[in-house]
Amino acid sequence: MGLWQLLMRLPRYLGASGPPRRPWWSPSFGNISSVGSWRGQPSKSPAHWNQVVSEAEKIVGYPTSFMSLRCLLSDELSNIAMQVRKLVGTQHPLLTTARGFVQDTRNNLQLRGLVVLLISKAAGPSSVNDSCQNYDMVSGIYSCQRSLAEITELIHTALLVHRGIVNLNELQSSDGPLKDMHFGNKIAILSGDFLLANACNGLALLQNTKVVELLASALMDLVQGVYHENSTSAKENDITNDIGISAWKERAFLSHGALLAKSCQAAMELANHDAEVQDMAFQYGKHMAMSHKINSDLQPFIKEKTNDSMSFNLNSAPVVLHQEFLGRDLWIKQIGEAQEKGRLDYAKLRETIKAGKGVTSAIDLCRYHGNKALEALESFPPSEARSALENIVFAVTRFS
Repeated sequence: MGLWQLLMRLPRYLGASGPPRRPWWSPSFGNISSVGSWRGQPSKSPAHWNQVVSEAEKIVGYPTSFMSLRCLLSDELSNIAMQVRKLVGTQHPLLTTARGFVQDTRNNLQLRGLVVLLISKAAGPSSVNDSCQNYDMVSGIYSCQRSLAEITELIHTALLVHRGIVNLNELQSSDGPLKDMHFGNKIAILSGDFLLANACNGLALLQNTKVVELLASALMDLVQGVYHENSTSAKENDITNDIGISAWKERAFLSHGALLAKSCQAAMELANHDAEVQDMAFQYGKHMAMSHKINSDLQPFIKEKTNDSMSFNLNSAPVVLHQEFLGRDLWIKQIGEAQEKGRLDYAKLRETIKAGKGVTSAIDLCRYHGNKALEALESFPPSEARSALENIVFAVTRFS
């Protein structure tokens, strides 16, 4: 399937272990800076996620929240923003998405671009191929790699916008007028397609067919992953998926890990690194994204202050693991016991899940993927960028 065919279908769809690798870097680099201690708290662990992101941004040269500024300040998107203002006062989810772009208090939206820049700097230029010398290098990162980071963020942002499309067939009276939802859907499709078109244009300007192929396949994975997420929820009376954790991991990689993993690999390709280095970058991106996804799924169960009425995804990692330990029949029984007057009591169900093994197992799984991400970094030369990548993993796998 061609890239443009995939883009046209996107709005419709949306609603490894082994022996240690030898270091590929020259020992002459020496210990430029200390890198965090293995599989636990780093020697100087940042207290907060925001601090980790802030320190990483200083290393790559500028705040990643400005990476897509050229696109976001364009006349076309400014016109779309004017249309989005008409949704103020409605309950269309596009407003929540737009508000999240402005009030990104946890710095999650720009994480993918930041990781691409950090791993580009951690790997540095290729020691065997200097054909990238035509590109400008700022703060140890080629200009083409910075463009790739922007493209990655554009694709991710477009996905968030497209996922805000409302299924008009499932509207209830409490959701507001049909015309508002219909108008909001049009704006969501238009703005998401605009961001994807800019991403495609940026990919073409990189003039690297392998990078185009990698990002196109990542986009295909995203569509397939979100399709799997929505296919079960579209069935009547099907509250939760009957899947094991292995199937969940496969789907989670498609919808949450493929873009970061293949963007990291593409960054190495742009610097003409060999296949081994590209694979290490891919593995870091994959396991880092999986760890971040599981951490996100765990938040409703581990937050000290949680709204009792706050819902959570019944196909999230802790719930899938809880169901796997419990068995499908007992799990359906627990859901039935947590329902009152046809509505699910999430507070009651949350306490039931917390009393089982699902939450602790999800924490262990999050740390497992974090450890795999750290293993992928072991063959990179010690540097500030590598330390920042390690600290991101430490922050994501920290639950104390």
